[in-house]
Amino acid sequence: MRPNRSTVAAMVMLASFPWGTAVTGEDLPLTENVPISEFQNRTEDVRAYDFNAPPQGLFRSITLAEDFEEQVGFHRTHEIVPINPTERFPANVTAIVIVFALHQHYQAFTVFGRCMPERVAGLSPAAIVSEDAMHIALEDESGYLRLLPPNEGWKPGRYKVEIHAGEEVNEMSLMGTMRFTIVASGTESD
Repeated sequence: MRPNRSTVAAMVMLASFPWGTAVTGEDLPLTENVPISEFQNRTEDVRAYDFNAPPQGLFRSITLAEDFEEQVGFHRTHEIVPINPTERFPANVTAIVIVFALHQHYQAFTVFGRCMPERVAGLSPAAIVSEDAMHIALEDESGYLRLLPPNEGWKPGRYKVEIHAGEEVNEMSLMGTMRFTIVASGTESD
């Protein structure tokens, strides 16, 4: 009697299985007793986030400008682009504009800007002299904040703008800080 093909195939498979060289779990080449810090959260790989610098992460770019314009973008979306980017403004400027581009996001949120004097004669550094907010919808890829002058106008000096993102302004929503200088109206601005 002749064996059929399936019997021959089964005998060939059994004969070719390396019974003597089977590796058990205990024999795998694992590194023993290595501390978890070797694999995650290594301090030499972590850069401290600087909240006193322009925002990063969510923001692809962010810049101060004299104004902005809206253009139709590559994907037929509305794109906000800065006009005359600068960090120096004359005291009679009608508004300070902060234009930003965002990375992809999966939830709507609000971007807040709170302007405070940093080195301005006669003004407390804790006083908020101007603020603005913009709601960012899911499809938005860019936006702007427009900081209007205080009632008494911009005083010459250095100002900082805290940029917050979320549903409200709190200590956890701070993303970074932008800075600009107001120069006296008769002085040339770069």
